[in-house]
Amino acid sequence: MKDRIIVRGARQHNLRDVSVDFPRRAITVVTGPSGSGKSSLAFDTIYAEGQRRYVESLSAYARQFLERMPKPDVDSIDGLSPSVAIEQKNPTRTSRSTVGTATEITDYLRLLWARAGHTLCPHCGRELKPDSAESACDAVLAWPAGTRLMVAFPFARSAKLTHARILEHLRAKGFVRVAADGIVLHLDEITGSKPNLAKVKELLVVTDRLSVGTEQRTRLTDALETAFREGDGDAVVIPVSEPIALAPLRFTTAFRCPNDGHVAPPPSPQLFSFNNPRGACETCNGFGATLEYDEALIVPYPERTLAQGALDPWTKPRYENKRRALAEFAKANGIPMDVAWRDLASAQREKLLRGKAKGYVGMFPFLEALEPKKYKQYIRVFLRQYQTAQTCTSCQGARLKPDALHVKVAGKTIAEVQAMPVGLLRAWIDTLALSPQETAIAAHILREARDRIAFLCDVGLTYLALDRATRTLSGGEAQRIGLANSLGARLVDTLYVLDEPSIGLHPRDLGRLLDLLKRLRDTGNTVLMVEHDLEAIRLSDWMLELGPASGEKGGQVVFSGPTVNAADSPLTGQFLTGARTIAVPAKRRRVGPQWLTLSGAREHNLREVAVKIPLGALTCVTGVSGSGKSTLVHDVLFRALERQLTGEHTARQHLGERVGAFDSLDGWQALDEVVLVDQEPIGKSPRSNPVTYVKAFDEIRRIFAEVPLARQRRYSAGTFSFNVAGGRCETCEGAGALEVEMVFMADVFVPCETCGGTRYKPEVLEVTYFGKRITDVLDMTVDEAIRFFPREEKLGQALWQIQQVGLGYLRLGQPATTLSGGESQRLKIARELALAAKKGGRKCYILDEPTTGLHPRDVEVLCDVLDRLVDNGHTVIVIEHDMDVVKRADWIIDMGPDGGDGGGRVVAMGRPEDIVTVAASHTGRFLAPELTAKP
Repeated sequence: MKDRIIVRGARQHNLRDVSVDFPRRAITVVTGPSGSGKSSLAFDTIYAEGQRRYVESLSAYARQFLERMPKPDVDSIDGLSPSVAIEQKNPTRTSRSTVGTATEITDYLRLLWARAGHTLCPHCGRELKPDSAESACDAVLAWPAGTRLMVAFPFARSAKLTHARILEHLRAKGFVRVAADGIVLHLDEITGSKPNLAKVKELLVVTDRLSVGTEQRTRLTDALETAFREGDGDAVVIPVSEPIALAPLRFTTAFRCPNDGHVAPPPSPQLFSFNNPRGACETCNGFGATLEYDEALIVPYPERTLAQGALDPWTKPRYENKRRALAEFAKANGIPMDVAWRDLASAQREKLLRGKAKGYVGMFPFLEALEPKKYKQYIRVFLRQYQTAQTCTSCQGARLKPDALHVKVAGKTIAEVQAMPVGLLRAWIDTLALSPQETAIAAHILREARDRIAFLCDVGLTYLALDRATRTLSGGEAQRIGLANSLGARLVDTLYVLDEPSIGLHPRDLGRLLDLLKRLRDTGNTVLMVEHDLEAIRLSDWMLELGPASGEKGGQVVFSGPTVNAADSPLTGQFLTGARTIAVPAKRRRVGPQWLTLSGAREHNLREVAVKIPLGALTCVTGVSGSGKSTLVHDVLFRALERQLTGEHTARQHLGERVGAFDSLDGWQALDEVVLVDQEPIGKSPRSNPVTYVKAFDEIRRIFAEVPLARQRRYSAGTFSFNVAGGRCETCEGAGALEVEMVFMADVFVPCETCGGTRYKPEVLEVTYFGKRITDVLDMTVDEAIRFFPREEKLGQALWQIQQVGLGYLRLGQPATTLSGGESQRLKIARELALAAKKGGRKCYILDEPTTGLHPRDVEVLCDVLDRLVDNGHTVIVIEHDMDVVKRADWIIDMGPDGGDGGGRVVAMGRPEDIVTVAASHTGRFLAPELTAKP
């Protein structure tokens, strides 16, 4: 087996005939400026070839697609191990997937509760223990020796079962005695229908008669087993001779309470699964929440009066008659139409929402009456606007049936344990007290669960709970869960290709992640990661640096060697050695006198948080993972500002998103608009691309429509659009690729065979502008296009904004699906810069980790862009861990001190120089050396 992976002649995307080799069973980092070809080498070449070789080993059905899967443009790759790619994406969209199910920890907990759980009666709290022939035998043998007894079982009867049929059945089974209402009778003694076995209150069938004695144990056990089998799990032992007064003993193999007769189902793993009908709550079907109509969405603007349309559903044109009925109902009940909704008495609001009268139906009954018509799409969309997911009233969010929640281990239900943060869960399992028998049963289960929980802690996810929906995780969190699963799989000699695993991690948590990567390496695996974090780079054994610039100026290996020699690197080496740093501002901006003040924020883990943010400044919200940064900035601050500054329902409100709970927000009047610039893709299909996103494609199509040949053929600008019928290829409908459903693995996009991926009809491609077809223009980088269209000012302005955020290397027609989260975010910044130049006004920009995917050299460019926004009078709020950005902020809000229940508070707030003086601030500890560092 080769000790190196050898790549020869890689030409994928902008790679320029790259030939490299790097060691196996080591950590290799691929770094370099944004757009230099890192992902092209690591993912699109090395991992893609590993995936292709994997498909080759599959069935004929899979292999039929192999020729259509593009082969990486590379001459050869030798020494390639089976490959696993863990990207910073969260592909999960279903609410049924949780952190526990994604990591398999929930599967082990379900086994633990099924094997070692104690079932309790919901009425009296008594533990329900099923009997066995052995345990029943022990109880009977505790009677005085020599006691005569009968073993019997209750005979189940039905209305159709006659006396004669019962006798016939018992004789056929070989039984000879019965106890009818306490009277023991031989079947031969029963004549006629007296006593009538179909009418007696209790009919017991005797399986054996014997006396108490140790020598009788085997016979007694056999009799009890027969009774359990014939009596559907029930048996009765009746004393016949009584040295002392003895009561009959009743036994059951069911989980039945002797006090009130409550019967519980036997514990099984399925009973504790919310994805199984046996365990899922019948009200919410295992989702833990139900869609309910929400007053906050029905009345989105409580400052409005009824006359102004406070009740939003009835503001639609089709409900003119409802508005008239509302006015008549309000007049008849003395409800003013010109008073703000929030100022109406609670009884008046209740009447309007739920009341009924002649000619008037309240808002809630009105919406509920539309439910049967949800098969119509417009009704379904209309109703969904006013619904939010609210905790299920039956299971209180536990997702499980009551029977599952009456089983406990160490006094806790499985739902209570899954709601614990992983850090607390680890401590609970380590101190779990079980009986010797339970310990023997659960030993393997607990060992596997402990290992997986430890892996989650190692990747810095101690603040997550197992019941957290996977779809709510960030890309970085999803990637770290993938890392934890990889450790749990205990694979060896595997190539792991990682996409910036440090993303989303505070410097305090980074060390544990790096230790985990070392463990992957030390167990015989090869780790290849695209990374920019200097600490992560220092950890690696080998460094590959691509450059020297982005796009067409990149794609070359500028350094390849042991990381200890990284000082020889022309780019990253300068930052690693400290020869080059991002400077602290010589003079910070003045903060105030205008402030944005939020108080009483208490969403999720926030604990009555109060913050103040200077307007016209750069504010950085930081803190360890899970400390409440995103909850504070996105769920509370952004949505509250959006509600105040938007004059109508927004798309987010239409999706049922609520504003996080808080008491007051002041200072928003000084803003004109709030803009969230997150890392969500700019489009979910190859049809979306940078040039359409920044509205520059309109200009390009106009330019081509004015070409003489296009005018001669009467082509319009729409002819050159691949999003509408006309000039586009109708086979792929202008997408340039077709989606192939692979069933057993992720769907893939393959080039369209009709147009060859060009998106257009052949006759449209005959139109050229200075020798370039429209597909040639779309294949240009932003930098090339600016030089190619020197006289097109409007187009140049849009492209220049992309160039200013460091994305000049992007191709105009590059599919949105190939853009990283960081690139998508910077494209949004570019569009906002263009809009800000046109519209003016004072905006509040909120960015979530804008340094994602950025080399330290590119972080300098980003900082300049943020400064431009602030210098133009806007307010910028960023959630960030990168100390190079934090140290340049005008104001810092540090959340913590820890994640989950240990966070949700403001640890420090003020200037960067103020933060470093707070001993409890983890950020301050890492920020201090940055403020004093000099190149």
